Amino acid sequence: MSSPEVNVPVWQLVRGRQDRAQILEGFGIDYCCGGSTLLGEACARQGVSVEEVRRELDKCDGACGDVEQIDWEAESMAKLADHIVQRHHAYLREQLPRLGGLLEKVVAKHAQQHPYLIELREVYTAMWNELMNHMMKEELVLFPFVRALDQAIGADQPAPQFHCGSVRQPIHVMEDEHESVGQSLRLMRQLTLGFTPPEDACETYRVLMDGLVDLESDLHLHIHKENNLLFPRAAAAEARVLAGRA
Repeated sequence: MSSPEVNVPVWQLVRGRQDRAQILEGFGIDYCCGGSTLLGEACARQGVSVEEVRRELDKCDGACGDVEQIDWEAESMAKLADHIVQRHHAYLREQLPRLGGLLEKVVAKHAQQHPYLIELREVYTAMWNELMNHMMKEELVLFPFVRALDQAIGADQPAPQFHCGSVRQPIHVMEDEHESVGQSLRLMRQLTLGFTPPEDACETYRVLMDGLVDLESDLHLHIHKENNLLFPRAAAAEARVLAGRA
């Protein structure tokens, strides 16, 4: 593989270019939980060439789209945390109940013909509950500390006291929960054959499948912003402040 990006971690390909996320997802390349994987390795796992991925990314770069293009590494940690709550947490609080309601209707009407829907509902409900608890812990524990840490750095003050001991502890918990959510998404995609409605699907069934595709895409981007951008910066910032070098 001769591509100059073969040794680039996958997450860096969507840095400031979030429209590229759909290209990577189309190839089955995980840029959120598996974002540290090098592009060459990720392509090999999916049986595609780096050059093929590069061509599609170039096409994406040449097209104009109404997609958020922000380099969050150039913004404050507090601003990124606020964005995650306002954009992604708000989305989940709106869409999880909506899709859950659609899923109940689809199960009631189609589960006899498509028994996999029973398992789909179980996986979805467990993920829904996990995400609600996950967001609460971030909003009440982790993100307030990140904001306080950001403020301390800006004011050249000592690191704020954190009852968890170190920001790395809740980060590890959040990353483990992200991996659990990723497993749920993969299982749902597998159960639905890529969120494909069957031939006898009603309109509600089709709307549900489209909604699950959108949910998956948003969660991938959400987790990417936390795992690959916010969390490493917070851990590094805490270490610098504690060392007196902030």
